[in-house]
Amino acid sequence: MHYKRILLKLSGEALMGTRQYGIDPERLKEYADEIKEITALGVEVAIVIGGGNIFRGLAGASKGMDRVQGDHMGMLATVINGLALQSALEDEDIPTRLQSAIKINEVAEPFIRRKAIRHLEKGRVVIFGGGTGNPYFTTDSAAVLRAIEIQADVILKGTRVDGIYTSDPEKDITATKFDFISFDDVLKKGLKVMDSTAFTLSQENKLPIIVFDMNTKGNLMKVVTGETIGTKVNL
Repeated sequence: MHYKRILLKLSGEALMGTRQYGIDPERLKEYADEIKEITALGVEVAIVIGGGNIFRGLAGASKGMDRVQGDHMGMLATVINGLALQSALEDEDIPTRLQSAIKINEVAEPFIRRKAIRHLEKGRVVIFGGGTGNPYFTTDSAAVLRAIEIQADVILKGTRVDGIYTSDPEKDITATKFDFISFDDVLKKGLKVMDSTAFTLSQENKLPIIVFDMNTKGNLMKVVTGETIGTKVNL
């Protein structure tokens, strides 16, 4: 086992599967199965999910909605996704805890760092909802912040693309993939890995990021056991 404690970042869009919006139960089950495999190895798993399959604060703001109001709606969307993933994991008999950065005591624990670490040590999967609890910050920033707080070994960013490329591989057939790249080179080349706030926070705290295709069965297991899957961003 290469990594003992990981922070898995999933986009809200990933939960849509082949749908146009919302949550695909089949995709949820696939993710739950993948996560179950690595917890069986003793890997401690924390998860941050976006809310873009339900609502994006920035998109709302671009259409005239108050940005703070929109971001709060986005935070609630991440809690909904967290509840859905929690249900899918518990269907696989995986003990979980959902912690929220905004108080919703009836459905989630408040985020308490020491409690989150204790849950991980006891073998529970911890899902962090509500983003950072503040507007103007993305779930990428929430993922990096929580990873630093729980002292994760790595951030695993599960996407639909199998790594970082010289340009968008879905638009440019000549794009080439990086197996490894430094934080500095990502910035110099202007590559999009995470938003700049999240990326800078990860760089300053020497926390590596691996971008990989979460939708290919077995990839999560390969990443945590040290196989060269996706692209690793390091110092």
